[in-house]
Amino acid sequence: MAKSKLARWAILPIGAVVAVVLAGCTQAQTIGFLPEGSIGATSNTDRVTALWVNSWIVLLVVGVVTWALIIWAAVVYRRRKGQTGLPVQLRYNLPIEIFYTIVPFILVLGFFAFTARDQAVIEQVDPDPDVRIEVFGKRWSWDFNYVDENRFVAGIQGQEGGENEFVKVDELPVLYLPVNESVEISIESRDVIHSFWIVDFLYKKDMIPARTNYMFFTPLKEGTYAGKCAELCGEYHSQMLFTVKVVSRAEYDRQMALLEEGQLDGSYNVNQNQPGSGAPSEDED
Repeated sequence: MAKSKLARWAILPIGAVVAVVLAGCTQAQTIGFLPEGSIGATSNTDRVTALWVNSWIVLLVVGVVTWALIIWAAVVYRRRKGQTGLPVQLRYNLPIEIFYTIVPFILVLGFFAFTARDQAVIEQVDPDPDVRIEVFGKRWSWDFNYVDENRFVAGIQGQEGGENEFVKVDELPVLYLPVNESVEISIESRDVIHSFWIVDFLYKKDMIPARTNYMFFTPLKEGTYAGKCAELCGEYHSQMLFTVKVVSRAEYDRQMALLEEGQLDGSYNVNQNQPGSGAPSEDED
């Protein structure tokens, strides 16, 4: 009789958990709560999403097993009525020790292998991209050079107005990308460390002074995407924003024709005393 009552009470929480899980299968859950705009956004986003979601599934299974063992041990080996003293103490249990050493080791190797596989694909260099763009990060805006078109966009940096109030720029700098064409973006910093991040593209990369990093991808879906700096870079870091517009080739060419001709180079960098940049010698005043 007692066992049947216990079984009926156990059904309630189990049923509640199952109902919540089944009701929660929305689009957001299927991609691990990543931005919904990332679905099919570039040639890399689906790969990143699969790695993220599958990793969480494995970790959830590990968590459920761990919670179950903790609850089982707490219930089965609880102190009964009339018991006194300590239970029998076991110093070693070789099978269990082998288990909790080998299993985490296998998990770590698995995560490393799948991450290295996907990273190798994402970081693969495209020797002949359709579009080449050079991005400079600066406190607290962005410069874009469209290398093949010989056009540029100079972002307006954050400025202080009266009483040290920050003056926001009416228009954020816009980065245009043609849909279904391979893109190479070289990223550099004019001053301190920044990080170039297009949120829905699920990838970001640091911009380090005196170093050029690269990103390669193909945008697959037209739309407007938010970009920002993902590395704390000073007082107005949160205002270091930009917009990305993935458009057709015809619209891309039209926008290029509206931009100023030329390229912005490293002569605008704040840090001119960098390795290999002709730093002044000790003999100079």
